[in-house]
Amino acid sequence: MFKLIDKGIPLTVEIILDGKAELVPENITVAAAALFCGLESVRKTPVSGSNRLPLCMMGVCYECLMKINGQANQRGCQILVKPGMVIERQSGAAELESGYETEV
Repeated sequence: MFKLIDKGIPLTVEIILDGKAELVPENITVAAAALFCGLESVRKTPVSGSNRLPLCMMGVCYECLMKINGQANQRGCQILVKPGMVIERQSGAAELESGYETEV
């Protein structure tokens, strides 16, 4: 499904993806790393719970929202992987940080 163009041996970085250490090529986005590692989804929608994968890869569609280094609702297609980065799939709507109130 997702395959890198062969340009020799790429340098890699280690990330933690859903609790598992993964080696991915450096200088790719979090969304590309998720696809590279074979994830079948990066998030579940808050309404129906359906699985989603990155779509546009340029920050427009918001289908690549993930929790990155503890911060939810991050667009994975806009953030480059860094060594030791902790990335998690997001399920439903992310909770707001304490101190914020929501209207009903």
